Amino acid sequence: MNWSIPLLVMSVLLTGCGEQVSRDEKARVLAMGDSMLAWHRAEGKSIIQTVEERLDEEVVDRSVVGAQFTYFLPISGALGMNIGKQYRPGKWDWVILNGGGNDLWLSCGCVECDWMVDLLVSKDLKTGKVVDTIRKLRAGGSRVIYVGYLHSPGVNSLVDHCKDEDIEFESRIAAFAAKDPGVHYLQVSRLVPAGDTSFHAPDRIHPSRKASKVIGEMIADVILKN
Repeated sequence: MNWSIPLLVMSVLLTGCGEQVSRDEKARVLAMGDSMLAWHRAEGKSIIQTVEERLDEEVVDRSVVGAQFTYFLPISGALGMNIGKQYRPGKWDWVILNGGGNDLWLSCGCVECDWMVDLLVSKDLKTGKVVDTIRKLRAGGSRVIYVGYLHSPGVNSLVDHCKDEDIEFESRIAAFAAKDPGVHYLQVSRLVPAGDTSFHAPDRIHPSRKASKVIGEMIADVILKN
């Protein structure tokens, strides 16, 4: 089954109705990314909503289910399917950022994806869609937290075969972040104990409410400590 079609349909539906509009022009934290951040938003239990609770302040959440860094369609891309285009001007002290998983899964099926990893972050860390996005955010004065992905708990999942590609991708993100004190890489792939499915939603891809709370608190702690 080609999962890109139902994901795209769902994403477009959620783009208009799920996006959080700023209630406060003084908001200092922006979130950009994919379903990792957006999951459970309708119930008020997303990662970003947990960050809001922990910080006791608004976070403007622009994340969209199914979003990619390498999304090229113009209209839906401008509506948030292109992660780089989720940005809105503001006096952001922090930008919470994730993404790349849909690029690896939907664009090359996590099979022979070296070219896609390079397109996101080159081996020399000098170029790539993610690198360019982070540099633009830093140039605007924002500190950046890049949030990695949960890995499956050793129980069958549709994206089990994506682990190796994500490990290489995130290792490059970590190396890039290490060069700039204003960029923080938050690894969550080791959060799930072997055989423990409680950190995943029933699809075993997205975070459960439990995981969303834990990850949201981890992100907030980075902000509070820096």
